[in-house]
Amino acid sequence: MTTTELVEVGTCQVCQGTQHTQLFEEPPFSVQRCTDCGLVFVSPRMTEEDLHAEVYSESYWRSDRPREQGYADYAQDEELYLKTFRRRFGLVNEHCPQPGRVLDVGCAAGFFLRTAKERGWDTYGVEPSAAIATNAQQHLGEDRVFVGVLGDAPPDRGFEPGSFDLVTMWDVVEHVPDPQQLLRQARQMLKPNGTLILETQNVSSRFANLLGRKWHHYKHREHLYHFNPDTVQRLLQQGGFDVLKNTASYGGKYVSFGFIAERAARLNGVLSFLLRPLALFRNANVYLNFRDEMVVVARPSA
Repeated sequence: MTTTELVEVGTCQVCQGTQHTQLFEEPPFSVQRCTDCGLVFVSPRMTEEDLHAEVYSESYWRSDRPREQGYADYAQDEELYLKTFRRRFGLVNEHCPQPGRVLDVGCAAGFFLRTAKERGWDTYGVEPSAAIATNAQQHLGEDRVFVGVLGDAPPDRGFEPGSFDLVTMWDVVEHVPDPQQLLRQARQMLKPNGTLILETQNVSSRFANLLGRKWHHYKHREHLYHFNPDTVQRLLQQGGFDVLKNTASYGGKYVSFGFIAERAARLNGVLSFLLRPLALFRNANVYLNFRDEMVVVARPSA
């Protein structure tokens, strides 16, 4: 566990309310729910600078404790992510039938962008973690992936405001201390009739309610917020967007049998033991959708 100083959060990010109840505690972290709007958030937490320096390093993408933080081996699961994004492109095609310029914020290894490039899109990415961004640059070009935050992306390298037909954020807004600011920056990058697609977890889903504190998205160092359909809509409105669609249908992922066995350990020791033989078929995979993820399509407000 980090020795970095943690900062208490007393005000709701969505409604600015100061009244909240504790859902549960896993010291030093506490999971709170705003009594006014229902936003679930973690307090205390790191500053944004410490998050980038201490959490999203190489050990995040190859983590020895992925149930608590990061991924077992993000790059090694390349084919699973590509399969997932090829499936999700059905939603992209519904709202953006013609290829154009796309910006993926938090693009990681660039798997979504590689899928978009296959379909004729002009691809750009922003990724604050240099440890994984180099992977994206190798496939897409150094000039197409900016290592840093969106607000610092250089216009003279193709990141011109008002020039993108599509901006995507896959599993990003829950990691960012100020998601409204990030959404406003994304809005500035879009054309007036452009489209935003983001994915984040749904803390009010049946699966989340069933698992309670053992829900696999409670990873307190990295997941600062847990939204539901109401709070994510308010968040997007504050960022300058109107929601067109919120669906769980595209929120599933292709996962390996080894992943299933590893995550079962979080739920129950007996279940973990029973599923341990799945690790022998580590290279096999299956598509799972627990419908606890929201994929939201939005357009810039008039």
